Amino acid sequence: MKDPIEYLGPRLKEIRLKTGLSLREIARQLDVSPSFVSQIENGKSQPSVATLYSLAKLLGVPVDVLFEAHGEVVPAPTKSSAEVERGNFEHPMDAWDSSRARISAVNPNNRSVITMDSGVTWERLAATSEGSVNFMEINYEPGAETNKTGELIFHDGFEYGYALDGELEVTIGDLVLQLSKGHSIGFDSSIPHRFRNLGKSPFKGVWFVHGCGIEH
Repeated sequence: MKDPIEYLGPRLKEIRLKTGLSLREIARQLDVSPSFVSQIENGKSQPSVATLYSLAKLLGVPVDVLFEAHGEVVPAPTKSSAEVERGNFEHPMDAWDSSRARISAVNPNNRSVITMDSGVTWERLAATSEGSVNFMEINYEPGAETNKTGELIFHDGFEYGYALDGELEVTIGDLVLQLSKGHSIGFDSSIPHRFRNLGKSPFKGVWFVHGCGIEH
């Protein structure tokens, strides 16, 4: 089966063309070079987690739509350049598609998975009708981090995490914590934050993000 990451470039170009946005306009609003966007579309480069969020937000689609081989795309109205901020990304709930149910049973073989080039993997653990919740398993390979530029991200809601294996450095504002096996954490996601695996072993944890769209 083809790796979904191979669909990213062509899918990104397809959606960009449907929105009517040029390479230069995408690059300008993301504060990157047009050649960088072109390299992503041609499969010669892969975006970081933060850039992936920004692309999806700018194009008005959930992140996982960028990894689909094909399908009808009806982008939401794009935001003005003033509203697109490199440090302010959509809630993680927007990474997934809109399929939901009152009962959601997921086994390891049918999880929705998003894999980023930075070594970060998200696996969706449930998709209930409560739209303000994201329940997932996160995996950080050694050296993986949320944003390779060192940029902290923030969004609506609260996050709760439980470490299953390995160790993860968690930066929340000015606070730096080490989350290791058996430890747990909860915090307000509107506080700028970043995760990094500085160890030699993969990190795996269960993550719960709640409160998309709440007011702060």
